[in-house]
Amino acid sequence: MVLRKSGDDTLIWDSESPYPTTDVTTLLWRGFAPSGSGVISIPQLIEENADVLRARYLSWIYELGELRISGQRLIDYLELRPGFSYWWTTLIVEKDNFSKSPLINDVIRFLAFEHWALGRTFQRITLASSNEALADCLRKWCLKSQVAFEWERLPKRPGSLRWVRRSFAVLPVALKGWVWLLKYLTDRWPLRGAGVAAWRNSHGSTTFVSYLFNLMPDTVSSGRHESQYWGNLPDMLLRQGSKSNWLHLYLPSSTLPNSRIAAQAIKAFNETGKATEIHVTLDSFLSVRILYHSIQDWIRLAWKGRKIQYSIAAAAKTGTDLWPLFSEDWRESTRGVTSMSNVLFASLFDAALKSLPEQKMGYYLQENQGWEFALIQSWRIRTRGKLIGVPHSTVRFWDLRYFFDPRSYQRVRRSMPLPDKVAVNGHAATDAYIKGGYPLKDLVQVEALRYLYLANLDERSKFSSTTCLTGSRLLVLGDYLESNTRRQMLLLAQSSGALPNDTLITVKPHPACPVHAKDYPELRLTITMEPLANLLPEADIVYTSAVTSAAVDAYCARVPVVSVLDPTMLNLSPLRGCEGVIYVSSSESLIGALRAVHLRELPLPPQSRFFNLNIALPLWRQLLTQCA
Repeated sequence: MVLRKSGDDTLIWDSESPYPTTDVTTLLWRGFAPSGSGVISIPQLIEENADVLRARYLSWIYELGELRISGQRLIDYLELRPGFSYWWTTLIVEKDNFSKSPLINDVIRFLAFEHWALGRTFQRITLASSNEALADCLRKWCLKSQVAFEWERLPKRPGSLRWVRRSFAVLPVALKGWVWLLKYLTDRWPLRGAGVAAWRNSHGSTTFVSYLFNLMPDTVSSGRHESQYWGNLPDMLLRQGSKSNWLHLYLPSSTLPNSRIAAQAIKAFNETGKATEIHVTLDSFLSVRILYHSIQDWIRLAWKGRKIQYSIAAAAKTGTDLWPLFSEDWRESTRGVTSMSNVLFASLFDAALKSLPEQKMGYYLQENQGWEFALIQSWRIRTRGKLIGVPHSTVRFWDLRYFFDPRSYQRVRRSMPLPDKVAVNGHAATDAYIKGGYPLKDLVQVEALRYLYLANLDERSKFSSTTCLTGSRLLVLGDYLESNTRRQMLLLAQSSGALPNDTLITVKPHPACPVHAKDYPELRLTITMEPLANLLPEADIVYTSAVTSAAVDAYCARVPVVSVLDPTMLNLSPLRGCEGVIYVSSSESLIGALRAVHLRELPLPPQSRFFNLNIALPLWRQLLTQCA
């Protein structure tokens, strides 16, 4: 590209390709600048101003919900039926910045740029990018600031989607919703009715809402339900004679690859449970009636969303106009696949809870996804029992799903749907919630069910001050997202020439994202799905993706951790800010990290910094007793 040069010219470089050499001020939109280069890194600015930027973003979302549309708050305008506002299930509220709404990363970068630009003068800003929404935002900012703007449109990277997904991607957003619904019904109809009769006649007064995923394969084959999300809590309930109900959201996996096998598993769980555990799936309540009401809700929502989209865009222009970066999420949330799935799930939750006898307690896996807010609202309508949200893993600073503007936590009429308590699994989660403004009185301590095995790991005694790379056993922990796992594995493949021949590489993929050795012929890989409890004691170094919470397992097991830092995303590492973790973003830095890592014992067991790890579960016992 050619940039006209001036003392007040600024180039914003939004590409992973090398930036051009120029004498104007250069900002890397998604990259880290070499030390002493004079180039400014937006990701670095984000880390330096993280608290301010996150708070400002959350405030923007809160105020958007409070906008007056046709004399009502947007929250109230999107009420589809008494007690159920669709607003809380939208992508805008969910804020899934690493999977569903990647443009949120650009929103945070834009706020970081604006923070940096305060007090500076500009003659011209040139954006080199393929991102049209970002160009629209920056153009409006420049117009308001009386700065000349130029957009150097870079070519978009060719997509890696298969032809079926590429064909789906170009469909009109509303048509995508109908295609998704047809496929969903085809895939899930075999689950219809599975466990419903037992559910309606249940004598249990405690309900768990969980995923039918991440199950122990050995127990599934014997007809027993054992979930890695809930550890030995169900066994404790059985020993106490407590009866429970389990409402599962089915996700395909190697253990339950399709809904027919999942329906058979539900039947086996109920037969083995002998009325002490009742199991159904959300899809068990599918019916023509549910489908009819869901489509009615979708049509009404699509009409409302289209009617007010220009009013919202105009109102959102107050201050910094970020709406171009949100408009796609709005369309998707009001007439796309997300809206179709959300209204269907809301109807299914309502049907499931309506057919269940009155409950005293409910527990659900809390990640603040859209379906959870549908669950909370249906729970409030259909039962008087208490509801507990259970964050089952780590709470990362930049996982924005877990954070809201503090004003959202005021429990007033028509406020944000909240559980009665949030069951936090240790000091790290507690600190994250409190710093995010969550009321301390609404937090309760429990044991970290997914991580109890850490309490039983043998003390590491084989520490060395020699370089680990020679003869090391490298454990690779994959990610839920294919793109993250792919980036991680490509860095390792590019580093293969620097790895000694006797390096043993073991890869444990995420259950939802398999890794195939044939895709990386440069590497000699062993693929395994063994539990981390078996793998960590045998590892010298752990190499993790940019996002996976399994990095905390390794850190707590006192195994050196090397983690990918993806400059195209926010720092979603659960070990952000932890001493001793090495982050890499290139094959060169990965090779250097592997050469530099030394095994050494940490002065204190780090588990206590993260999790409550008493296998007797005294905190869970106390919670269950208090809420019984």
